[in-house]
Amino acid sequence: MAAQILDGLALSKEIRAQLKERVDVLRARGIVPRLDVLVASHDPASVKYVSMKRKWAETAGMEGQSFEIDENTTQEQILEKIVMLNGDQRVHGVLIQHPLPKHLDENEALMTLGHGKDVDGITPQSLGRLVADLPGFRCATPLGIMKLLERYEIPIQGKKAVVIGRSVILGKPMALMLLQKHATVTIAHSRTVDLPDLCREADILVAAVGKAEMVKGDWIKPGAVVIDAGYNRVEGRKGDVGDVDFASASEKASWITPVPGGVGPMTVTMLLSNCVDAAEKS
Repeated sequence: MAAQILDGLALSKEIRAQLKERVDVLRARGIVPRLDVLVASHDPASVKYVSMKRKWAETAGMEGQSFEIDENTTQEQILEKIVMLNGDQRVHGVLIQHPLPKHLDENEALMTLGHGKDVDGITPQSLGRLVADLPGFRCATPLGIMKLLERYEIPIQGKKAVVIGRSVILGKPMALMLLQKHATVTIAHSRTVDLPDLCREADILVAAVGKAEMVKGDWIKPGAVVIDAGYNRVEGRKGDVGDVDFASASEKASWITPVPGGVGPMTVTMLLSNCVDAAEKS
């Protein structure tokens, strides 16, 4: 039997409809949720991604500005902009879209932002609050994945979870969020010895390694839940592909996310949700 689909696009529409209702209440009180974005103008993928975020934000009744960063932007200028946004009470969330131009110190920019307006949940302060189980904004992509698992009533407690990927914006926070829900979690990566065998032990498998269709169907435990958080361009093929070979994996898994239409829409929606949370707290 083919795997059932964890439909992130459908769930994201449902959540964004709820966000619109919340924003309408805030606007009636004179509060307009605002998300401002710093984005590298030389990176077409980032510009396109931010454009989609802006479109969805406007549909929900939110506002915001994009500030383009280029090779002429100095470290001092970007830090000054972040400090200004930190102090602007009209701005509820700030997104530093990765990657910034290579001549800029992205870590210093994130440290300057801090956790108060970090609605993407990726500053060291935000990640530290996740580790310590303290309130704060959670990383948008793993948060979206957790919402998907919750929406489709996927059991987590007591399950074996394997996360392939160790980035600070996906792999590591994903593992921590699963751990908070009482899964037994293993973090793996592209250099893990006997990776296919390890994956075959997983009740929940999250692929976030950034290698096109690396995870094959014979890596999947029968009945496992497979989350594909990868987006890769393959020469000669139209559109994006995930880190999982969808065709073969869907023959083994019980549930699976497609690419596109799975994790991606949830990432954007959780970013907007965090921003609305921030506006309500203000």
